[in-house]
Amino acid sequence: MVADFAKIGKMLKKFRINANITQEEMAEHLDSTQSAVSKLESGVKTIDIFTFATWMKITNSEVAGAALLFGMETANAVTQLIQTVPMFIGGFLTWI
Repeated sequence: MVADFAKIGKMLKKFRINANITQEEMAEHLDSTQSAVSKLESGVKTIDIFTFATWMKITNSEVAGAALLFGMETANAVTQLIQTVPMFIGGFLTWI
Protein backbone atom coordinates (compact mmCIF):
# COMPACT_ATOMS: atom_id res chain seq x y z
CA MET A 1 0.00 0.00 0.00
CA VAL A 2 1.44 3.36 -1.05
CA ALA A 3 0.59 6.41 1.06
CA ASP A 4 -0.99 9.31 -0.78
CA PHE A 5 0.86 12.20 0.86
CA ALA A 6 -1.13 14.81 -1.07
CA LYS A 7 -4.37 13.35 0.33
CA ILE A 8 -2.96 13.26 3.85
CA GLY A 9 -1.76 16.84 3.46
CA LYS A 10 -5.22 17.98 2.37
CA MET A 11 -6.71 16.35 5.45
CA LEU A 12 -4.11 17.97 7.71
CA LYS A 13 -5.00 21.34 6.23
CA LYS A 14 -8.71 20.66 6.67
CA PHE A 15 -8.22 19.71 10.32
CA ARG A 16 -6.14 22.86 10.92
CA ILE A 17 -8.64 25.16 9.22
CA ASN A 18 -11.58 23.55 11.05
CA ALA A 19 -9.73 24.25 14.31
CA ASN A 20 -9.33 27.89 13.22
CA ILE A 21 -5.53 27.70 13.46
CA THR A 22 -3.16 29.46 11.06
CA GLN A 23 -0.09 27.80 9.62
CA GLU A 24 2.03 30.08 11.78
CA GLU A 25 0.16 29.05 14.93
CA MET A 26 0.43 25.38 14.01
CA ALA A 27 4.15 25.82 13.45
CA GLU A 28 4.49 27.28 16.96
CA HIS A 29 2.59 24.34 18.46
CA LEU A 30 4.82 21.89 16.58
CA ASP A 31 8.02 23.83 17.33
CA SER A 32 8.52 24.12 13.58
CA THR A 33 8.23 26.70 10.82
CA GLN A 34 5.32 27.92 8.71
CA SER A 35 7.19 26.65 5.66
CA ALA A 36 7.39 23.13 7.11
CA VAL A 37 3.64 23.17 7.89
CA SER A 38 2.94 24.30 4.32
CA LYS A 39 5.08 21.45 2.94
CA LEU A 40 3.23 18.91 5.09
CA GLU A 41 -0.14 20.22 3.92
CA SER A 42 0.88 20.16 0.27
CA GLY A 43 2.29 16.62 0.50
CA VAL A 44 5.79 17.75 -0.39
CA LYS A 45 7.09 16.58 2.98
CA THR A 46 5.99 13.40 4.77
CA ILE A 47 4.68 13.63 8.31
CA ASP A 48 6.06 11.41 11.04
CA ILE A 49 3.69 9.63 13.43
CA PHE A 50 4.61 11.82 16.42
CA THR A 51 3.93 15.05 14.54
CA PHE A 52 0.73 13.53 13.17
CA ALA A 53 -0.46 12.63 16.68
CA THR A 54 0.37 16.12 17.94
CA TRP A 55 -1.44 17.69 14.97
CA MET A 56 -4.54 15.60 15.72
CA LYS A 57 -4.45 16.60 19.39
CA ILE A 58 -3.98 20.32 18.63
CA THR A 59 -6.86 20.31 16.14
CA ASN A 60 -9.05 18.02 18.30
CA SER A 61 -9.24 15.59 15.36
CA GLU A 62 -8.16 12.35 17.02
CA VAL A 63 -11.08 10.27 15.75
CA ALA A 64 -10.80 11.65 12.23
CA GLY A 65 -7.05 11.03 12.35
CA ALA A 66 -7.60 7.43 13.42
CA ALA A 67 -10.07 7.02 10.56
CA LEU A 68 -7.48 8.41 8.17
CA LEU A 69 -4.78 6.04 9.42
CA PHE A 70 -6.74 2.88 10.09
CA GLY A 71 -9.97 3.26 8.17
CA MET A 72 -13.38 4.33 9.36
CA GLU A 73 -14.46 0.95 10.75
CA THR A 74 -11.53 0.82 13.17
CA ALA A 75 -12.07 4.43 14.27
CA ASN A 76 -15.76 3.76 14.91
CA ALA A 77 -14.94 0.61 16.89
CA VAL A 78 -12.40 2.47 19.05
CA THR A 79 -14.83 5.35 19.66
CA GLN A 80 -17.54 2.91 20.70
CA LEU A 81 -15.11 1.05 22.96
CA ILE A 82 -13.99 4.29 24.62
CA GLN A 83 -17.62 5.14 25.36
CA THR A 84 -18.47 1.63 26.61
CA VAL A 85 -15.52 0.97 28.95
CA PRO A 86 -16.44 3.67 31.54
CA MET A 87 -20.03 2.34 31.65
CA PHE A 88 -18.71 -1.20 32.13
CA ILE A 89 -16.33 -0.14 34.89
CA GLY A 90 -19.06 1.91 36.59
CA GLY A 91 -21.44 -1.07 36.48
CA PHE A 92 -18.75 -3.41 37.77
CA LEU A 93 -17.95 -1.12 40.69
CA THR A 94 -21.66 -0.82 41.54
CA TRP A 95 -21.94 -4.61 41.46
CA ILE A 96 -19.01 -4.98 43.88
